[in-house]
Amino acid sequence: MKRMNAGGAIFTRLKALGVSHVFANSGTDFPPVIEGLAQATEAGIELPEAILAPHEHAAMGMAHGAWLATGRLQAVMLHTNVGLANGVIGALNAASDQVPVIIMSGRTPTVEAGRFGARTVPIGWGQEMRDQHALIRECVKWDYELRFPEQIGPLLDRAAAIAQSYPQGPVYLSLPREILSVEIDAPAGPPAFAPAGLRAPGEEIERAARLLALADTPVIAAQRGAGDAAGWVALARLAEDWAIPVTDWWAVANPVSQDHPAWIGPAIGAALERADAALVIDSLAPWSPDMHAVAPSLRVVQLGPDPLMARTPVRMFPSEITLATETGQGLVALEAAMRPHLAEAAGRIAARRPRLAALNAAARADATKAAALASGAPMTKGFVSAAIGAAVRGREATILSELGAPLAPLGLTEHGHWRQEPHAGGLGWSFPAALGMKLAAPRRLVVATMGDGSYIFSNPVACHQIAEALGLPPLLVILNNAEWGAVRQSVAGLYPGGAAARANRMPLTALAPSPDFAAVARASRAFAMRVEEAEALAPALAEAVAETERGRLALLDVAVSG
Repeated sequence: MKRMNAGGAIFTRLKALGVSHVFANSGTDFPPVIEGLAQATEAGIELPEAILAPHEHAAMGMAHGAWLATGRLQAVMLHTNVGLANGVIGALNAASDQVPVIIMSGRTPTVEAGRFGARTVPIGWGQEMRDQHALIRECVKWDYELRFPEQIGPLLDRAAAIAQSYPQGPVYLSLPREILSVEIDAPAGPPAFAPAGLRAPGEEIERAARLLALADTPVIAAQRGAGDAAGWVALARLAEDWAIPVTDWWAVANPVSQDHPAWIGPAIGAALERADAALVIDSLAPWSPDMHAVAPSLRVVQLGPDPLMARTPVRMFPSEITLATETGQGLVALEAAMRPHLAEAAGRIAARRPRLAALNAAARADATKAAALASGAPMTKGFVSAAIGAAVRGREATILSELGAPLAPLGLTEHGHWRQEPHAGGLGWSFPAALGMKLAAPRRLVVATMGDGSYIFSNPVACHQIAEALGLPPLLVILNNAEWGAVRQSVAGLYPGGAAARANRMPLTALAPSPDFAAVARASRAFAMRVEEAEALAPALAEAVAETERGRLALLDVAVSG
């Protein structure tokens, strides 16, 4: 047992819980934390590495990216209520993406005098809240305020177990300064609680297998990928053996290789219009009721860690069989349960192969069309996406897309090669997530593609400072159309013949004049260039990749239309 203040004991316990980094932005509530870190370092105690992120949104994004790279529990420490407010967008993203992260923030001291750690500056009064937890409560699975210093070990153990239990997600602990200032025996021993896993009952897996095996025209919708590597293999085998189309409509992770014969891209409408059964894999909104026609008789199996998406109040997609399971584990079990039915279903499988081949060919044609560019025409997102796919082919790489490079033209073939921004839509995600991923997986080529608005939202000066300070060299590709393209498309979709669609300049969408993003990056000694001509893109990407291999962040500001 070692004596230290409770602020330092947090870090010793996080180390025991397997946390390798704590992403933090400090404030006036941090003196006991900083002193505790110094005490532990002086005593030679091994701790997680404390990473200073000079904006809380960046800290949350880095934790998100580190989890994507490792699948391990993350921790973030923020500054009182104001830092917590800055981090809430990241918490919404983490909740949507089911990221297990312990979020902590200081709490202004509740005592004004007479106790070590009491209020010492006027901001202590200014930052007091009746219910600080209300800022984040809807984003987290569990929240609590530290009441006594000796609770540090048990509370962090409990927080870690809840965060890592399925469905995984963020938890929150507030830390009053005067409590952190008390000296205690550092918590010792193994974690007190084990996370709860998920395994769907065998009889429910068998029911789902029979339902899908007897279907004439099934379809598979997968928005969050196939879980782990084993799930990726199982889904690919199931889809090919059973000739079931796999759609990645509105996906945040690629579920199958884009050269798989059952891949049909985002064209879920074409598959749904004749479907009599659907396997919905970890999907928040597997189709759009406003856009896609679904037969009333459609039989649906939903599979995933939270198959009914319990934290979403309104979500009315039916589920005849609901399989609560870790995604990869559930897909492995389902594929094995369906295999014995292959022979009896041979006729149905053969009958649907021609249509699957047609859907697959159409998806490939659409991807090729999206990547094509007429001579002299401005670059499109699809064209840039195809160029990025070619630049990373054959490399250990992950592409993080935030209103950036669309999936279809990338031509990706490996598990874990692509992630889209979380469905929560908290912008500014891909840049800090790329930093966290690069920190956790230094040898991986990490490409963050984003719109110009998303880059602005990422607090780029803070992120570039972090990249230079830590020597983190992702490749950033800004697809710059000088507007809120998603907003314009949404308006045009709802009012296709409206005044806004007819206007020469749609209100509240233009981001012109565009800042000199390359200059922002160069302020932190990054490699940066503007690309305006299509023929210059491939050489620029090659040069940028080479710069990242030399350990330098590279940014390309690419002019696109649409």
